[in-house]
Amino acid sequence: MIHTVGLADMKISSSKEDIIITHGLGSCLGITVYDPLAHIGGMLHVMLPFSNIDPERAKEKPFMFVDTGLPKLFISCYEMGASKDRLIVTVCGGANPLGMSNNKVFNIGERNFAILQKLLDKNNVSLAACDIGGTQSRTMTLEIATGRVSLKINGYENKVLFDASTDKSAQVFK
Repeated sequence: MIHTVGLADMKISSSKEDIIITHGLGSCLGITVYDPLAHIGGMLHVMLPFSNIDPERAKEKPFMFVDTGLPKLFISCYEMGASKDRLIVTVCGGANPLGMSNNKVFNIGERNFAILQKLLDKNNVSLAACDIGGTQSRTMTLEIATGRVSLKINGYENKVLFDASTDKSAQVFK
């Protein structure tokens, strides 16, 4: 079954038949976590770095923000049986669709990724793969059976970002 992650949304699955997908990753980030032994995976589509810009909205839509959505993604996977030491994390998006690379204030994609990196580092979690920046929109897909994360860039180019079934670093968990 295909599960679509909307804007400021998250989906988790432990069914090997499931595929999780999100579209329209411009400055937003698509973040996946996957446990290759338990076959538990999740995807988060975040829009903004910090929830403190709108605390009320963060309560209603915690997946809108990196700092509130990321912990919920991890906790939800742990609650389903995933193990932190086996989690494979990937991310894509963080583009600058308007091409305003000289203006850090408006480069939300860059700020989203910087906050994500800080949160992962603080919690001793490494990124297995990422496809960040540029000016093009991405679609991200996670296959629960294999842990394969693939991208479609600008609706055309297909790219495998990570495949837990073939990547040597993931073989340890089989």
